[in-house]
Amino acid sequence: MLRQTRSREKTLETLARLDALRDELGALAELLSEGEPAEKDARDSLAAAATFGDELELAVKMGAPEDSKNAWLSIHAGAGGTESQDWAEMLLRMYLRFAEQRGWKAELIERQDGEEAGIKSATVHVVADHAYGYLKSEMGVHRLVRISPFDAAQRRHTSFASVFVAPEVDEDIEIDIADKDLRIDTYRSSGAGGQHVNVTDSAVRITHLPTGIVVTCQNERSQGRNREMAMRVLRGRLYQRALDERRATEEKLVGEKKSIEWGSQIRSYVLHPYRMVKDHRTAHETGDTDRVLDGDLTPFIEAYLRSAAEGSRSAAGGSKDDRARAG
Repeated sequence: MLRQTRSREKTLETLARLDALRDELGALAELLSEGEPAEKDARDSLAAAATFGDELELAVKMGAPEDSKNAWLSIHAGAGGTESQDWAEMLLRMYLRFAEQRGWKAELIERQDGEEAGIKSATVHVVADHAYGYLKSEMGVHRLVRISPFDAAQRRHTSFASVFVAPEVDEDIEIDIADKDLRIDTYRSSGAGGQHVNVTDSAVRITHLPTGIVVTCQNERSQGRNREMAMRVLRGRLYQRALDERRATEEKLVGEKKSIEWGSQIRSYVLHPYRMVKDHRTAHETGDTDRVLDGDLTPFIEAYLRSAAEGSRSAAGGSKDDRARAG
């Protein structure tokens, strides 16, 4: 019920915004027809209308029920020790900057620091309309090629880190988690966090035994709050697992299999011997690596959403043709 209420409110907000843009553009057109100097205002309004139109187009492409939800974004360093851990921290900064630029709320709920630099893992709670719909495009392995700042010989290194995104599950969606299927461990938090860190065993690690999914939370001050937050993350991970299984079945029916597993890199970030970021699913690329690493991910996300929407239409059309031939 709450989700339906939010959906209706969002629809009303969209209609109100469209009405306001229509009235504004109409008034400016009238001023221009009367010879008033309103060209700059008209250009600004047209640009705003175009931006809003692009946002609506993407929202339409994010039509799955889970797309409108908040998101849990987790980053894990790959093999390679300090190199990959430093790369994982670079990705964490990139996503935090992306959320900041969009005016989203992003809360770091878990961070495991590397031995020398970087992070072993981190989990961020992203609160925004369609946060999952946008960020789901980031799931997969991200590859970095650069001259290592940790190599005295200044050799080129390749590092990997994986990104996993799950939707935050509404309370009215039932996710069956039996107590016997959980192993819950507590430990002392590490890293920044105030005086409570390293004082009590407040951090919580929950292992879901049937699936092997492990989630941790250490950012809250009490063990109870960390356990509650970790359970929320686990619900999202299990929900995402169910979505992946459903999609795998659908893709098998239409003869298309897409894997988002370790080793299936989705994007490469090359800083040496040339500079380029390239998405291997859409072929979208740019030479402005600094801008991407500073959070400018929107062009990559838009390219993915458009490509995914076209792929879905093609798959649906193909399956209909197959059924027609079979009939």
